[in-house]
Amino acid sequence: MPPCVTGPGKGHSLLKEKKNRKYKGSLLLKFAVFCLAVFVAGVLISKQLEIAEKRRTLDGLQKQLDQQSIRNEELQDQLENSSGLTEYAEKKARRDLDYARPDERIYVDVGGGE
Repeated sequence: MPPCVTGPGKGHSLLKEKKNRKYKGSLLLKFAVFCLAVFVAGVLISKQLEIAEKRRTLDGLQKQLDQQSIRNEELQDQLENSSGLTEYAEKKARRDLDYARPDERIYVDVGGGE
């Protein structure tokens, strides 16, 4: 038995309404997926910027570590030498504490450097 249609075009208009509802749902889904994609892209860009900043910080710290390691090796070499400890102590006393040997005369130029 064929479906009962009460007038011309009535069945056709119901079909259009169903398509419009389906299309609106599809549009909402597309918008949600687009928003999600934009959000994910924003998060990824943010994280990449953080990673770049951390790498710059790491490079700076690595340079400081290398310099300190070289300084530590120099000090270790000075301490391992038999005269290294006395030389190190003498340099520190002269430079930092302004000490001198008993028979030594120290002259200070107060002329102004010309």
